[in-house]
Amino acid sequence: MIADLIEPGLDVLFCGINPGLVSEATGHHFARPGNRFWPALHLSGFTPRQFAPAEQERLLELRLGITNVVARPSARADELTIDELRQGGAVLAEKVERYSPRVLAVLGVTVYRAAFDRKKAQVGPQDETVGGVRVWLLPNPSGLNAHYQLPALAAEFAKLKASLGN
Repeated sequence: MIADLIEPGLDVLFCGINPGLVSEATGHHFARPGNRFWPALHLSGFTPRQFAPAEQERLLELRLGITNVVARPSARADELTIDELRQGGAVLAEKVERYSPRVLAVLGVTVYRAAFDRKKAQVGPQDETVGGVRVWLLPNPSGLNAHYQLPALAAEFAKLKASLGN
């Protein structure tokens, strides 16, 4: 299992679906070379330069953190069961309530819909909260997500950044 990158007082807690096999092997979030999380984070203005996965601890200095809906690693997110997603959603809600970030940014429309039974959720700010915290839904940064190329992905991240006002 990969440790959460979390502490009280975060502006944004980014929440992936689950760790991939490269992340499991390295112990770093979003470690697969084709994953666009780190480039999108930088291009959207969250980080002053593009961090490597091995530099993930530096995010805490910027009041950013990372967790996952499901802790179990897999090669692909579609290997997860609906029960795993729902149980992960319940654990995530407890975690978010405990740490109280300003925003929970869930990376993946499909996983959010399944984990929280929000069948009509779309990318962007959500009306519902999780653990009493505002939710912002972002596209999955996996290289397998062909619906969003890096510029469009970074633009969605930038909308979240702009909403923080800092």
